[in-house]
Amino acid sequence: MKTLTVGKNDADQRLDRFLRKAFPSLPASVIQKLIRTKRVKVNQKRARHDDRLSEGDLVSLYVGDELLAVPSEDEAYMLVERPDLRIVYEDENILLLDKPAGLLCHSDGRETVNTLISHVRAYLYQKGEYRPDDENAFAPALCNRIDRNTGGIVIAAKNAESLRIINEKIRAREIEKRYLCLVHGTLNPPAGALEGFILRDEKNKQVRVFRQPHPGAKSAKTVYSTIASKDGLSLVECRLITGRTHQIRAQMAEAGHPLVGDGKYGVSSRSKALLEESSAYSGMKYQALYSYKLTFAFRTDAGILNYLKGRIFEVESVPFSL
Repeated sequence: MKTLTVGKNDADQRLDRFLRKAFPSLPASVIQKLIRTKRVKVNQKRARHDDRLSEGDLVSLYVGDELLAVPSEDEAYMLVERPDLRIVYEDENILLLDKPAGLLCHSDGRETVNTLISHVRAYLYQKGEYRPDDENAFAPALCNRIDRNTGGIVIAAKNAESLRIINEKIRAREIEKRYLCLVHGTLNPPAGALEGFILRDEKNKQVRVFRQPHPGAKSAKTVYSTIASKDGLSLVECRLITGRTHQIRAQMAEAGHPLVGDGKYGVSSRSKALLEESSAYSGMKYQALYSYKLTFAFRTDAGILNYLKGRIFEVESVPFSL
C-alpha cells in the first residue's frame, strides 16, 4: 500500500489528475481501473475519479510497490489495459502491424508503456499466447523497426524460431519493404536510384549523405519511382536496397527533393505552414513517409515460415496523397 498526503498546492484537484501527476508511469486507463475497483481510497473511504481533494486528505493506493515504479520494457506490457494495434496479418507465428507515425517501437528511456512492443506483448498475453512464467528467456519481439515519426508495417515474432528466421531473411534481403513518400519538386528522371554513402551523427541524431566514399560512412541505395506529380509535389514509391538510418529522408533531401513535413532534413517552417493548408498535407504532424507494402521474397528455405513465400501485404491506407 502507498499513502500520500494532499498538500496545499495539490488541493482542489480531481483525484484522477492528482494520481496521474503523482505516478506519471501509470497509464490513465490503469488509474481509472484502480479507482473503479476500489483500490484507491481517500481518508479510508471509497472515492470517485472526479472527487475534489482537500489539503490534508490521505490518498491510499492498495497496490504493490512494483506497479508504482517505472517499469522496465520487459514489464511494461502489464500496464497496458487495452492493447491498441492495427493488425495487417496474424497467424500462429507472426504479426504484421501497421505502426502509426508518432508511436515508438521500443522504449526511449522516457516512454516505456505506450510503445508498439508493449502493446504487442499485452495483446498476446491477454489472448493467452504469451505466458511469461513458462518462458526462460523468450518474449515476443519486433523483427524490424521504424522511426517514431514514420508509419508502416512492422513484423513481430511470436516465437523464437520465427524471430530467428525473420532476422535471417532481413539480413539476406529476402524481405522487401516499399515506402510511399511525398516530396518537393519533380524528380528527373521520374524513376531511378539514389546511391551514396551515409554517415551517422549520433550527437545530433541525424545523418549526412556523401556522393563519394567517406570515412565511417556506409553505402546506401534507394530505388524510386514517381507515381504522380502535382502543384510542385510528387508522390514517390521507394524500395530500400540498404537499410540505413533516415535513408530515404536524407537521400531525397540531398537530391533536392526533401520530404513534405520533414523538420530534420526538410524545408523551412514557413514552407511547412503553407503545405499544411494543402489537401495533400491535411492533418499530418509528421514527415510524409510510410512503409506501406511488405513482400516475403524468400529465395532460400524459410523453415516453419515457408508458407509466407511470395506473399505481399499492404496497409489499408496512408495518411497522405496527391
